[in-house]
Amino acid sequence: MNQGGTVGTLTRAGELFQIFRDGQPRTRAELVALTGLARSTVAARLDALTVLGLIGPAGEALSSGGRPASKVAFQPGSQVILGVDLGATHLLVGLTDLSGTMLAQRRVSAEIGLGPEAVLDLALRQAEELLAAAGRKPSELAGIGIGLPGPVEHASGKPANPPIMPGWDGFDVPGYIQRSYPTEVLVDNDVNIMSLGERAAFWPDADELLFVKVATGIGSGVICGGLLQRGADGTAGDLGHVRVQRGAGVFCRCGNEGCLEAIASGPAIARVLNDAGFAALTGEDVLALVRAGNVQAVQAIRQAGRDVGEVLATCVSMLNPQIIVIGGSLSLAGEHLLAGVREVVYSRSLPLATSRLQIVQSRAGAEAGVLGASRMVSDHVLSASMIDAALNSTASTD
Repeated sequence: MNQGGTVGTLTRAGELFQIFRDGQPRTRAELVALTGLARSTVAARLDALTVLGLIGPAGEALSSGGRPASKVAFQPGSQVILGVDLGATHLLVGLTDLSGTMLAQRRVSAEIGLGPEAVLDLALRQAEELLAAAGRKPSELAGIGIGLPGPVEHASGKPANPPIMPGWDGFDVPGYIQRSYPTEVLVDNDVNIMSLGERAAFWPDADELLFVKVATGIGSGVICGGLLQRGADGTAGDLGHVRVQRGAGVFCRCGNEGCLEAIASGPAIARVLNDAGFAALTGEDVLALVRAGNVQAVQAIRQAGRDVGEVLATCVSMLNPQIIVIGGSLSLAGEHLLAGVREVVYSRSLPLATSRLQIVQSRAGAEAGVLGASRMVSDHVLSASMIDAALNSTASTD
């Protein structure tokens, strides 16, 4: 649908359906007035969408005299989507309807270094159990979305030289999944899908948004003009390997010196605290120390926020986002991390760029990835072109 107001150009059922994605019931007369199409054309399009199960009856409009008009609305429960968020040490599988409402989820421990077959088989077992528990058949799957903790060639769904994923480089993730579920399978970097999930669930009106994940690694999802920006080769938003001043002399796992990730990630902070005599080997250990009121841990988290803020201040100058969302496991440190980020961003960026800028903690939390994976799939399968293709396929088999 043309968002600029020239909706009278709608000519296909797939385009007409986009109106319903806001969840509002509408009468046929309202659709005629909104689109400028003939009543018979609207009726034909609605009949086609009803055959696909995408729309259905939604009560009656208030009568102003005479028989009240019936309304139709999007039926998001007609199909389901599986969202899979793979992390360095865990996987989360969620089952949603077509509107992104979470129906059920499962989180289990999983080392990404075990390799693609072992990890994906574990994810598939969780998916099978979720579908069975929800009483849904595999044939009701609209698609599967997957987020991976490393660079991904989005067009093919194959990981591209992921630094913490041995054995995954070039692996055909969609092809492997489709052996069990012959449906649409889309794959992207985990931070990209987290940004989609956070925006869809909590900031739908924010067309300029940065989602920053601070955990075992550091990265960001960049949304500009309401669209996810992947860049020419899928590496847009890779903040973790931007050099920062305090990183001089510290080498990163990527081989470079001074990367943000080398000094501000969970493992990096844990090393500093461990060297200071505190029991800290992981980011979770760091959070435990913060929750216990350990002053050194609080100071380390605050400094990590300042380091992240140093990079984000440049991003604010270049992109002028409305909202910066801080997510990932270390965001659970709450205001300690956010305070450091805000301190640097607001002091180093121009007042005009920060006058309306919000820097907030993720609201979606651990669900951001699966919500975003679901959104990635729904945006694809519910696009005008995909719906029209489904209708053409249905017509050709009649």
